[in-house]
Amino acid sequence: MLSPKLVRRSVLAAVRRHHSSAPRSLPSAAYTDPARTQEASTSGTPYDISEAQRDTLHAALRVDQAGEVAANYIYMGQLAVLGRDRTTGPLIQEMWDQEKKHLSVMNKLQFQHRVRPTVLWEVAKVAGFGLGAVTALMGKEAAMACTEAVETVIGEHYDDQLKELDEMKTSDPSIPLLKDVIREFRDDELEHLDTAVEHHSQRAPAHALLSTVVGAGCKVAIELCKRI
Repeated sequence: MLSPKLVRRSVLAAVRRHHSSAPRSLPSAAYTDPARTQEASTSGTPYDISEAQRDTLHAALRVDQAGEVAANYIYMGQLAVLGRDRTTGPLIQEMWDQEKKHLSVMNKLQFQHRVRPTVLWEVAKVAGFGLGAVTALMGKEAAMACTEAVETVIGEHYDDQLKELDEMKTSDPSIPLLKDVIREFRDDELEHLDTAVEHHSQRAPAHALLSTVVGAGCKVAIELCKRI
């Protein structure tokens, strides 16, 4: 019997597959389309929010940017080891390509909202690459288990951010767009999670232990990047 979390993932995957063939403009296109760089939603930042809310906004974007840096280097590390595998290599490359877009958009959001990046930027690169490479050396299933654990934490983290942003009442159009971008990226991350499960992440040796360690590490990194 599937756990509630697995059922939720399966439902989300079915919804995404149902809508994937329909043409639609993704929220992130506001940051990838050069013609839209001067729109109010992509060039401004809210001034009608409290200092506490601004701190929340800055902490959220600081963490998201650092998380996308780490994600890029995790997939880079995995691809360095498993890139020649005919099945796993293209799969990792596809997920990495999506993370590259995420990072590009987060970099633009950081600049737009004048957010100070975390000083742990270089640490995120090294730790991400090391985690990706080490789990890939443990085997394809372990690499997928790493992805499953990371994306589970990130998906939940994005959900928490959306709740915080829902409480941020502002007339500035940048916040509604930011929420839409976060929803898009959350769904992308959950799709990576689904992909990892479909490719036998739960067959990895010591899957429960590996998931616990990686997930706990991600949660610690999130709290550190919020503050530093």
